[in-house]
Amino acid sequence: MQIKGTLMLLGAAFFWGTTFVAQLEGMDGLGPFSYAAARYLTGFMSLVAVLLYTRKQRAKERRRKNYRRGFAIGLLIGVVLFIASSMQQIALQYSTAGKAAFITCLYIVFVPLGAKLLGKIIRCENWIGAGLAIVGLYLLAVSEGLSIQAGDVILFLSAFVWTAQILLVDKFATRMDLIELSAAQLFIVMVLSFAAMFALETPSLSAMVKAAFPILYGGVMSAGVAFTLQLYGQRYAEPSTAAILMSFEAIFGALAGWFFLGEVMTARELVGCGLMLIGMLATQWTIIKRSL
Repeated sequence: MQIKGTLMLLGAAFFWGTTFVAQLEGMDGLGPFSYAAARYLTGFMSLVAVLLYTRKQRAKERRRKNYRRGFAIGLLIGVVLFIASSMQQIALQYSTAGKAAFITCLYIVFVPLGAKLLGKIIRCENWIGAGLAIVGLYLLAVSEGLSIQAGDVILFLSAFVWTAQILLVDKFATRMDLIELSAAQLFIVMVLSFAAMFALETPSLSAMVKAAFPILYGGVMSAGVAFTLQLYGQRYAEPSTAAILMSFEAIFGALAGWFFLGEVMTARELVGCGLMLIGMLATQWTIIKRSL
């Protein structure tokens, strides 16, 4: 089961990392909430099909009292997901795919700290990893003239919200119908994104049609598939272990930005990424040693 969970979380990381490119491309002519609304509508519709296809099997599992209904909890987690994904989408207007992926993955440092607040043990390497990651973030996000981009600040703050989402999933994933939970969280993100789109932007159907592929990829693979993989993967993994596996989205995001968008980082930014990666691994050193 642990191998199954590992593969699911790595799969989620791959789709999330490569979706940074789709998010950037999708906003060519679209506002952040317009892209998000179309993306999560697509993701939700893909899960509706799964809900209908699996309804008999899931009803059988509930009758055996293996899992409870997941709609209500999914709506709660969906609100947190909306805040996190909206912050990320807005920040991408001022950042690159690679940089955004690495800063977002600071949740790997924050998850153990958050788990400590919930009564779990925090080890020395968590503090060492946090320190290295913060130094790396400084090199990555702050220019030599001591200026920092607005997008980097928003991404840094979004990492705290992603942490909350991961910890909430950890709390409920083992007890809920995960297809219902995933569909519910995408539904509320979709509704809130549409509300923000109509309130803050001028929707353009023609721009959405032009961005069809980034919307479909971000919707089906990142929203529909990846978030469902996260829910199932976290059923078999501790939150800290899940965080380190999902943090590979930073590497996938940087590689996708380089391959598809031709993004190139400066030497300073590469050193920053390296320190962040070492910090991310250091904070999970005990878990890594145990699995070797």
